[in-house]
Amino acid sequence: MKEYTIQLTLKSDTTFSRGDGVAGLLDREVEHDQYGLPYLHGRTLKGLLGEEADNLLEAAQAIDPQRDLSAWREARDSVFGTHGSHKATTAKLHFSHAQLPKDLRKTVRLTLKADDNFLTPDDVLSSLTSVRRQTAVNGDGIPHDGSLRSMRVILRETKFYAQLHSPEDLTEKEEAILAASVLALRRAGTGRNRGRGYLQADLVDKTGASILNAGYQIFQGAFT
Repeated sequence: MKEYTIQLTLKSDTTFSRGDGVAGLLDREVEHDQYGLPYLHGRTLKGLLGEEADNLLEAAQAIDPQRDLSAWREARDSVFGTHGSHKATTAKLHFSHAQLPKDLRKTVRLTLKADDNFLTPDDVLSSLTSVRRQTAVNGDGIPHDGSLRSMRVILRETKFYAQLHSPEDLTEKEEAILAASVLALRRAGTGRNRGRGYLQADLVDKTGASILNAGYQIFQGAFT
């Protein structure tokens, strides 16, 4: 079995949205578990990386329209999967949720379950997040009526870790397209196209050593 870890460090306030809010309080709530611990869903992370892989291959094709990228597209589909529900479309890699550090999650769970516990999941969530409010304004700087929106954000410098595993080894091209996609990932969450959700990502093997640059160099070398 091949194992990797993707490490995400938030460099700006970020909302891994669960798609709804809290009536009367928030228009957008972050995805979090029963203990109040925020996380990024594994399917979302895989989708973001698959999108980055598509962007990289499209850019390579635009630079050299005559280049045959079929082998790289096969590697991309093998790592991230394609649309459909049959075996041929299934991704070789399985993605866990991107979660807070394991020791922190364990401590929070034990604290909340303790008989003398004084915390609640809401307290945990509030300690890791904040609420940002914004409103739309017209050309004169006057707010539009009814445009006030509130969104919970996960605080910058928070770290998340996602476990990836495959029942078989990845080929050199598959590992290279994975590394290049992780390196290209710079935004995630709600508002990522409007300045929020800036992050840094790294890819490490089961020994804890980063393989991001080595994998990217293989990808880059194929197009130079």
